[in-house]
Order: sequence, then structure tokens, then C-alpha cells
Amino acid sequence: MTKQEKVNFVINTLYKLYPEIPIPLDHKDPYTLLIAVLMSAQSTDVRVNQITPLLFERADNPYDMIKLSVEEIREIIKPVGLSPMKSKGIHGLSQILIEKHNGEVPKTYEDLEALPAVGRKTAAVVLSQAFGIPAFPVDTHIHRLMYRWNLTNGKNVVQTEKDAKRLFPKELWNDLHLQIIWYGRQYSPARGWDLEKDIITKTIGRKSVLEDYYKKKK
Repeated sequence: MTKQEKVNFVINTLYKLYPEIPIPLDHKDPYTLLIAVLMSAQSTDVRVNQITPLLFERADNPYDMIKLSVEEIREIIKPVGLSPMKSKGIHGLSQILIEKHNGEVPKTYEDLEALPAVGRKTAAVVLSQAFGIPAFPVDTHIHRLMYRWNLTNGKNVVQTEKDAKRLFPKELWNDLHLQIIWYGRQYSPARGWDLEKDIITKTIGRKSVLEDYYKKKK
């Protein structure tokens, strides 16, 4: 298969498996999505979805959020992990949204990444899922799968994002990044991986990855 045929195979397979694409993190507007994505760092979406309703009951907008102390936020979000950093980030970015953006979540990478505790991936998720702006957020699932599929050299997430944007049509980015995440969780996880169920990797996978898999199976 040529590189283009591999890309088409990925796109077609993912659209067959996920014609409807659920959004992993529960939210109701750009602000609640931003907070949920920030909280999801090194945690699971399931855990975050259990905790965000408790936080949003107290504060679901920046004006109410800054009325809570960093300690109060931390107490509520403790179960998601990294709560000292995340609670400071949530309080700090809420303050900045009020001071610099009239309480609204900005729509550019530059403004989003200037907020505390917001990195490129968080910014990209907000742009794509809250505003429909084409972005390709790269998380651990996408990074792993792009490497397994031999569509990137896997050196770092920045390179993986560049390669994904180069290979996949821009109008599909927002759907594809979510489809790849769901696929990675269901069919191509880091641990407990069954290649027989992973049709994409089995068909177009990097030779060294496949060889390594079969070696370990022996």
C-alpha cells in the first residue's frame, strides 16, 4: 500500500466503526470544556466526568470560580490527581478570562496557551470541540497509534501532530482525532493489546512493531 492508500484505509475504517462520534468529556460550553480538559491531564475521562458535576455545581463560569479559593477547588477535584497544580490553574485562568477576555474563552492557540496550566493539546481540544476550528490534538493514544501505523516517526507529540495534519485532510481533523482516541482505547491499547482485533495496525502496521508483537507472543 502507498502512504495515501494507508491514510484512506485509516479514514474509511474509522468512519465505519464510528459514524457517530461521542465527545469523551461532559461539558455544556467552552468554559466547562476547558476546565474538564485541564482536569483530564494524567487522569481518565471517566474519573473527570464523575468530578466535574461537583465542581460545576459550585461554579460553572469564571466569575463564580474565582469566588472559590484555590484550596476549595483543590478539595473538590482531588480524586482526579495533580490537584495542587490543576486547582491553581483553574483559579488563575478564570481570573485571566475575566480580566483579559470579558469572561469568554478565547479562540486562538496563542491566547489559550497563555492561560495557566493550558498546553497545546488542551488548547487544540477546546478549539476543535468547543468552536469547530480545525485542530488535531495529540494525546497518548494518537501518538501511539500514529507510530504503530507508521504514519510518524513517533519522536514526540509535536512531530506527530505535524505529520497527522500533513497526511489527513483538514476538514476531517476534528472527527479523526476523536475517532483515533476511541479506536486506541477499544482496539489498540498500550497494555493488553490483541493485534487480531486491531484491524488497522494488522493491515498497515509498522514492520518492527508487528515483529515485536509476534516475538512477545511466542
